[in-house]
Amino acid sequence: MPLSLSAQNREYGYFIRRGSSTVRAKGPDEMELLGLAATVPYDDRVNQRAKVTDFKRSLIEDYLRQVGSALADEMESLGIEEIARQMRIADGPREFLLPQNVGLMFFNARPSDFFPQTQIDVVLFPDGPGADSFTEKIFSGPIDSMLRAALAYIRDTVIEERVEKVPDRAEANRYFNIPYEALEEVLVNAVYHRGYDIREPIEVRVNPEGITVLSYPGPDRSIALEDLKGTGPFKPRRYRNRRIGEFLKELEMTEGRCTGCQKSAIP
Repeated sequence: MPLSLSAQNREYGYFIRRGSSTVRAKGPDEMELLGLAATVPYDDRVNQRAKVTDFKRSLIEDYLRQVGSALADEMESLGIEEIARQMRIADGPREFLLPQNVGLMFFNARPSDFFPQTQIDVVLFPDGPGADSFTEKIFSGPIDSMLRAALAYIRDTVIEERVEKVPDRAEANRYFNIPYEALEEVLVNAVYHRGYDIREPIEVRVNPEGITVLSYPGPDRSIALEDLKGTGPFKPRRYRNRRIGEFLKELEMTEGRCTGCQKSAIP
């Protein structure tokens, strides 16, 4: 709408409702507004810089066998274009079939070639972030493989178990410095809801005081901070990366029903 009613002013802008006020959308608000206006979510868009042949058949077959799809037994008789169509990871006319972003994220060996900084950085600060030494491990590749590798590394190097014997019974009490179930939920959600059009990696910072997981651009703006702090269930109005969520759900890595917030809140 016009920024002024003056006949000499022909400048236009976007406006949004914030509380009880109507304000001009600027910066991140304007970018989000333009993104919402796009009818196709980012993970479901075709990628003009890629080809269907960028899909790796072995990765597709591994996925189909993991989820128990009958399509895995038909792969030898099908071309990559037909497989991509049946899996809905490519779109367009037959003479100009293009891969979709979600397909490149799961079924290309180097998704970072198309989506820079698609990686998980695990940084260990044994003496705190202010110390002179730290250990950094970078995980990349298809996002489901990247996620599994990062979780396995954290489980083996970060999570510690303490066993406490009890005099009056044979079973001992077992304690962990960090609940793996909660950490898994946090990192899976970071991969699920990350903005893959933003050139920033997911970063896991481990220090003696705790673990911080950074994933940009953060929670969707439809989710209030009070909702995340609450103990009861809540229903987000929008999901980021629904197609990524579909594939992760098939791999039984997420439920896609906002069930992880209570798990990740385990003290």
